[in-house]
Amino acid sequence: MMVTRSLLRGMAAVAARAEVRRSFATGPRQQDSKFYEFRTYSIKPDKMKDFITLTNDNFHLRTAHSELIGYWTLEFGGLNKVFHIWKYDSFAHRTAVRTALAQDEQWQEKYISKMLPLLEKQENEIAYLVPWCKLEKPEKEGVYEMVSFQMKPGGPALWGDAFKAAIFAHVRTGYTKLIGVFHTEYGLLNKVHVLWWNENPDSRASGRHYAHEDARVVAAVRESVRFLVSQKNKLLIPAPFSPLK
Repeated sequence: MMVTRSLLRGMAAVAARAEVRRSFATGPRQQDSKFYEFRTYSIKPDKMKDFITLTNDNFHLRTAHSELIGYWTLEFGGLNKVFHIWKYDSFAHRTAVRTALAQDEQWQEKYISKMLPLLEKQENEIAYLVPWCKLEKPEKEGVYEMVSFQMKPGGPALWGDAFKAAIFAHVRTGYTKLIGVFHTEYGLLNKVHVLWWNENPDSRASGRHYAHEDARVVAAVRESVRFLVSQKNKLLIPAPFSPLK
């Protein structure tokens, strides 16, 4: 059957549109509706002790409503701050939880009404676990490091493979434990948060020095930083009621 020029032009147009879609793709479609909310609270400097005491005494009222992954105070990377991660099954689930919290008189009276005067600022982000990572839990207590990478626009389709290789190059050194890798959905986009566990700040420091001398790590990081805009980190100390210790 003879193919007309108009049909050929139509086929070419369809192929071009498909190529554009591929060039802007962000990787595999998100199949799991579960997501994580990252919350950072800045506390008034002279009220940090009061905030921690109030939270220690009353946070069981909050965790009765939804799953807390971890709650930390910042030791480095920001002063007078707390950071916590919550897990939700879907956006509808989060809406239901927030509605229930607003109607929980004990939570509002015992905590929220007393906490708000101690607070300077609240920030939040929504993130998914990357497909090649599952959330881990250490076998013993330690400290945590959250490293946040701002990547070039384009999503995992552009930088995902190189980033994954750099992460696992660090994992293979054995000096640290990978807890989770998260890709933002709401907040600053093209941002990846990597949560690590170490026994203590000194073991983390010595491990980092070792990794910087490992040729495999150096090669993997050199490839990944081609897509990097900026990065920052913070050292996190688990709260007594934090599931991740």
